Amino acid sequence: MIESLRRAFNAAWRPAAYEAYKARLAAEAGAPIGFRLCETPVFLPPALRDAMVGASLEIWEKLLQPDRLERSKAAVPAAFCAPGADDRPLFAQADFAVVLEEDGRLGPRLIELQAFPSLYAFQFLQGRVCRDQVPGGEELGFLLGGLDEPGYLRVVGGAILGGLPAENVVLLDLDPPSQGTYPDFTATEKLFGVRPVCATRVERRGRELWYERDGRPTRILRVYNRLIADELLEKKVALPFRFTDELDLEWAGHPNWFFRWSKHALPGLDHPLVPESRLLSELERVPEDLERWVLKPLFSFSGSGVKVDVTPADLAAVPEPERASTLLMRKVEYAPVLESPEGTRSRVEVRVMFVWEAGQPRPVATLARLSQGRMMGVKWNRDKTWVGSSSCLWPLD
Repeated sequence: MIESLRRAFNAAWRPAAYEAYKARLAAEAGAPIGFRLCETPVFLPPALRDAMVGASLEIWEKLLQPDRLERSKAAVPAAFCAPGADDRPLFAQADFAVVLEEDGRLGPRLIELQAFPSLYAFQFLQGRVCRDQVPGGEELGFLLGGLDEPGYLRVVGGAILGGLPAENVVLLDLDPPSQGTYPDFTATEKLFGVRPVCATRVERRGRELWYERDGRPTRILRVYNRLIADELLEKKVALPFRFTDELDLEWAGHPNWFFRWSKHALPGLDHPLVPESRLLSELERVPEDLERWVLKPLFSFSGSGVKVDVTPADLAAVPEPERASTLLMRKVEYAPVLESPEGTRSRVEVRVMFVWEAGQPRPVATLARLSQGRMMGVKWNRDKTWVGSSSCLWPLD
């Protein structure tokens, strides 16, 4: 999207370089990468980057208003309502589609937001490796908030560890090696010393949780939470603890925020970059232009359950108990802005990643997803090239 950088990259690109990039990134992450890596970084114009960061900060400010904070509590299912929630999320992300404005400029539109850890470790490595594959890459940046690489590790590591020894902090998920995000888990251990642990393998002792580390029982004092409620319900997993239990530990990313800042927060969110959206439970009548809307479950992940061609029958088929957790949202027209050497053009979605530091949201990094189909995300478009996971780069100030 920065024309001079795109032309130079495309002219120099070779399949062998792409294979070397994939191999190096897997080696640095410490695990095979099961999702598709795009052949190219996204060259993000600084003005567009700053518009995304600025919009995110404005949205966070609106969501932190007392009335919205109170409303957000209703999003947390009783079975997943953990005690001791912080008054701010620790991690937050805003996903933006790159669109073409009426005046011909590129602009952002919010697609989704979440207050849940993203790929903070993997994306650091991916940004660095992407930069190194670009001719003249030393003149490009990939970190936000005025951070250099040591600063990024300090801020993100501080959020994950909370000042505790790494051995007493665990990254908790179901069967971590089977997760698509496993390269981020191994990168998290490599960068911060925090190990991925299956939630079914921890032991509860009264109000304490323990796990086995290098053959000895080790107490868990802080949980870097990566558990997805949707997956727990789908797989009917019984954990050794309940989210509602009073436990003597800290959460690095309190689980309630996964629900509170999510698609649930979009209806009524007054911002020019936020598309109109409504919960089905609050829908008074079916929109006449239903073809311009998309149907989304609130708490699914990786695009699961999304319907892009919505019919009145689809709306009617949503059971009454699920209507309060299903969103109807105006479609956003992604612009095919990234041209490949093959002549194809890809659509781009950018995630802006934040960490709360000293009570304030700090932008730290981005990630990108590229698509040539109707769905974004690394699960889709597997039969195409110049799509998939990537990083954003921009000229250093």
